[in-house]
Amino acid sequence: MPRRPTSWALALGIALPVEAATTLALPAVLAAAVDAALGHRPGPGAFVRLALVLGVAAAANATAAAAGPACSAEATAALRGRLVRHLLALGPGGRLRHGPPPGDLAARLLGSAGDAGGRLPAVLGAATALLTSAGAIVGLGLLSPWLALAFFAGVVPGVVLIRLFLREAGPVFTRYQAVQADLAARLSGALTGLRSIHAAGAEQREAARVLAPLPELSAAGHALWAAQRRTAWQATLLIAVVEVTVLATAGALLARGALAPGALAAAAGWAALGAGLFEQVEALVGVAHARAGQGRADELLALRPAEPGTAALPAGGRGEVVLRGVVVRDNDRVLLGPLDLTVPGGRTVALVGRSGSGKSLLAALPGRLRDPDEGAVLIDGVPVDALAPSELRHAVGYAFARPALVGRTVRDALAGAGPAEAAAARADGFLRRLPRGWDTPLDDLRLSGGELQRLGLARLLGQPARVVVLDDATSGLDLATEYQVTEALDRATLGRTRLVVAHRAGVAARADLVAWLEAGRLRALAPHTALLTDPDYRAALSDTTLQAATA
Repeated sequence: MPRRPTSWALALGIALPVEAATTLALPAVLAAAVDAALGHRPGPGAFVRLALVLGVAAAANATAAAAGPACSAEATAALRGRLVRHLLALGPGGRLRHGPPPGDLAARLLGSAGDAGGRLPAVLGAATALLTSAGAIVGLGLLSPWLALAFFAGVVPGVVLIRLFLREAGPVFTRYQAVQADLAARLSGALTGLRSIHAAGAEQREAARVLAPLPELSAAGHALWAAQRRTAWQATLLIAVVEVTVLATAGALLARGALAPGALAAAAGWAALGAGLFEQVEALVGVAHARAGQGRADELLALRPAEPGTAALPAGGRGEVVLRGVVVRDNDRVLLGPLDLTVPGGRTVALVGRSGSGKSLLAALPGRLRDPDEGAVLIDGVPVDALAPSELRHAVGYAFARPALVGRTVRDALAGAGPAEAAAARADGFLRRLPRGWDTPLDDLRLSGGELQRLGLARLLGQPARVVVLDDATSGLDLATEYQVTEALDRATLGRTRLVVAHRAGVAARADLVAWLEAGRLRALAPHTALLTDPDYRAALSDTTLQAATA
């Protein structure tokens, strides 16, 4: 559905044509004023019309100067909001896997959307300049057909010049923005891993990697500058030739008495306005820039979210999770699968394996935080992609190593959880110490990793989910607090299905079953004690804490 134009867009749409009309009228009223001053047409009317045109032109120019930036700002904000809502609607289920990386997404949201936001002012400005030039040519024709013919001698090369510039500048702008996005993606990754980079003493190597796209960025910028420079001097030369031709023709007509003195002034004014068509390089740069930005924004908007399901879970289900022929890929590389796994309802299954074995990837499947490329994931016999979004959110609850808090205050972030859940997650103590308790704004929070994890666990306990997924959710807790929280979790989630990404032998030992993953495949599904006889399994428990607990 097209967006209704805003008041600023309407103001700009009115001001620019009015400004163009008064600009076109100015040579005619100026000619009349010159003739009146020379006594050819006495009377004050010509001077009144000149003052009126000048006043309206000044008001229209001021309105356009204010409306243009405001219109761009409104359009940019609207496009960014639309892009954010669209990207969030895509969800984490995998529809962005083959799209731009996070740094590129940020560049498109901030840079490309800003460029695209100036599209309407740029297009209106260029169109107004074109209409003004066309009107000036008509004015020259009304004075004398010879003047119009003299002007048209430069129109064909001018049109060719503009088309060549647009053809060259469009791809250059797209390339420039793409390289900018690559630079932003590299910088974003470097900032995320800043501690590791410093710990490894790799600052210089990482700086070289981040800045590697700069030569290509410079080449794109120089290519654009060269195109602008070439077009600018060609346009300047063409304008001079056209204006001299028109004025020479007007002078010849004046000498023969075919033009009045005032008409010569009008011819000079309209010739300058008409020739302005060929010097709209800056306006054309704005149009090309906006088109490139809009194109990059449209690429994101073209990504379609999966159709939401409508099904509900059967009443009385215990949260059985079944994976049938599941395969997850990254382009042509298989990350997980082929894999078949059944997690009995109400049981706890620990996911064990070396780093990169696919534990977190498997844990993401029941809640559609990642969709498989092949196969199906079912909860109580219903495919998760057939469930209504609200039903799925109530069916599966997650707690992560670094949970994101959503909302304005702590109370918003813990929606569904109360003091009992906060106490069970051992979060009640530091919540009481906050300046405004549960009403403390999230922006004012300064939490450790363990405190953040406890808030995530409290939020999870407030959800009546059939399936509970713990993905490294207690890694930031000390052993004593972890034991207390684990005991509380066991009591609070008794009877629910639990998937636990295990990094400690104690977690695997408390589970009913262990799903042992190796290179994305399910090597075994058995109790922890049964698997301990396998030396490869013991080697998979590589964390020193796990090994000590096993011994």
